[in-house]
Amino acid sequence: MSEMPEVPLTIEGSAALHQMFRFKWRAWARLDCFHQKRILSEAVAVLSPLEAGSAEGRPNQTALYSQIGHKGDLLLIHFRDTLEDLNQAEIAIARIELTEYLEIQHSYLSVVELGLYESTAKAYRALSEEGHAPHSPEWNRGILDVLNRQRAAMEPRLYPRIPSSKYICFYPMDRKRGESKNWYTVPMADRQRMMHEHGMVGRRYADEVRQIITGSIGLDDWEWGVDLFADDPLVFKRLIYEMRFDEVSAVYALFGAFYVGVRLPVANLTRMLLAVNG
Repeated sequence: MSEMPEVPLTIEGSAALHQMFRFKWRAWARLDCFHQKRILSEAVAVLSPLEAGSAEGRPNQTALYSQIGHKGDLLLIHFRDTLEDLNQAEIAIARIELTEYLEIQHSYLSVVELGLYESTAKAYRALSEEGHAPHSPEWNRGILDVLNRQRAAMEPRLYPRIPSSKYICFYPMDRKRGESKNWYTVPMADRQRMMHEHGMVGRRYADEVRQIITGSIGLDDWEWGVDLFADDPLVFKRLIYEMRFDEVSAVYALFGAFYVGVRLPVANLTRMLLAVNG
């Protein structure tokens, strides 16, 4: 097994884009009610079908959240089949007049990712026992077969519908690559064990929180993005706190900024923004 590849297999699904905006409240408040309603009417007309997504096949949705805290006011999440589709959604939103009152603060690009540590170990072992050298044509065909089976079995998780939960918590993260602690030099068997222990904690919260992991290596500044969805925001605190006692987090994890928001149905956008002028 020492000659086996150290890279675990992954399967990918929806392309994901998170956009964080600051709203120009003072400029908006200077508009009269007539112009506000006209701008909001256009915004709702564009955003409503994006929120609804596809009625058949993969969801391909957009969701809006009223962001809490100084990091922004509006958080948009887009899940699409391809990066090109994400770009089209981004352009469609940029064209509406409401964006004259939005200032982008941050964005994050990634793809839904499922890690296959256990399947990887089994596949590598089986192919090795069959006498196939790593990366040989026979080996590659065997790996492709494993990936295709996993993609078919995991389709709903790879192309998820955005949960309707009231709250969201999003954050990016890395694994350490320092001189003393480097995740990428740890033997795969040890990484598999740590990830299994880490996942067991998450499973205990499965009835309270929905988690979607996205991979962003080569796409954005961090290695992964994490979306947590729940109706009780304190679940975010309890889950993340408990997970930090796991070896994989305590020793090897680095976390970026956290973004928390309250679900904002497009139908409620007009009511929220018209309230600025009473």
